[in-house]
Amino acid sequence: MTWRDREPVALIGLSALTMELAIAAALIYAPTERVMGPVQRILYFHVPAAAMAFVAFGVTFGASVVYLATSHPVSDAVACAAAEVGELLAALVLLTGMLWARAAWNTWWTWDPRLTTMLVLWLIYAGYLLVRRSVEDEARRARYAAVVGILGFADVPIVVMSIRWWRTIHPAVFDEKGVHMEPRMLVALLVSLVAFALLFVLLLVVRVRLSKLRDEVESLRRSVL
Repeated sequence: MTWRDREPVALIGLSALTMELAIAAALIYAPTERVMGPVQRILYFHVPAAAMAFVAFGVTFGASVVYLATSHPVSDAVACAAAEVGELLAALVLLTGMLWARAAWNTWWTWDPRLTTMLVLWLIYAGYLLVRRSVEDEARRARYAAVVGILGFADVPIVVMSIRWWRTIHPAVFDEKGVHMEPRMLVALLVSLVAFALLFVLLLVVRVRLSKLRDEVESLRRSVL
């Protein structure tokens, strides 16, 4: 087994360890919020999942630009993998947001600007994945998907800035005045951010490798036939 073969194994172990630390920090180390109570602990998973979803869609954007410029298949594979991971994380953001909304606002959903723009973002990249499955020609599929991946990223800054551009009931953890958290809460959030970042890298690496193996299998199948 080469070092490159062992790399995902080490990444899996590191990701699992940091995720365990994040769970312990969120559920044990961080103090209970006075107003929201235990439900506030959703924050330690909601915010990191959102941050990594934005990073994932940013990777899709960058890889799509590179693909349109070079037509390199690796760029297309990275763009697709990042979009899939981003969709998973965005779905987690929406789910945890709904749980928070139920406890904080006594409703599962409200058309708050932050929630609405996040849902639109999820739908955009759901469309991206549909494009990848609806076009048979590989080159056309990659080009069409790249265009959607680039244009769709325009919604990311809208989601991020929505609580500043429009009147919203969505709480802001960070703003121009600083961080509105107790020190131990901030530590727990930072640990969770690291854990989700490693999880994103792990999922991206594994998904790209699976794509490469799929292409190799398909190439062998064609050579046999």
